[in-house]
Amino acid sequence: MRREHFTLDVNNIDWVETSSEPAKPSVSIDFTGPATMLRERLTGPDGDVLEASETDVALRLQGPLGDDTTGVVSVTNRITGEFILELNEDAADVLQFIRAARGYGEDAADEEGRYEVAITLDGDPFVSYDKRTFLVYDDEGSLLRQHSLIPSGVEL
Repeated sequence: MRREHFTLDVNNIDWVETSSEPAKPSVSIDFTGPATMLRERLTGPDGDVLEASETDVALRLQGPLGDDTTGVVSVTNRITGEFILELNEDAADVLQFIRAARGYGEDAADEEGRYEVAITLDGDPFVSYDKRTFLVYDDEGSLLRQHSLIPSGVEL
């Protein structure tokens, strides 16, 4: 799978800049490549689609944090550690999304997700995850806790 086969679109993040009513941020990832491989990666050994608790979402910066820094957004299989998908994005945009998810979480119930991830295959919905964690790593692989979305009570 190639990174250019993925398109990412976000919703409900502008309220952070305008101090409007918080809304749950969402990200839609559309895949236009060969669907069989992505379906396999999103499926566990039992043949069922992976649950939200079986996946992790992260941003790995490709340079020092700054205005023009890009990063790789990844969804991984939490059980095996294998990458499900990766795509390049502007780090500032991803960090704004994380700020929106953190702000939304201030008023949300503890068990409720802070953001939603929907993955579509050629425009057709495949899976949707309600997530609470979004980890951010610097270009050397160290966790940036201050930029990550980590629920209270979670130890890494």
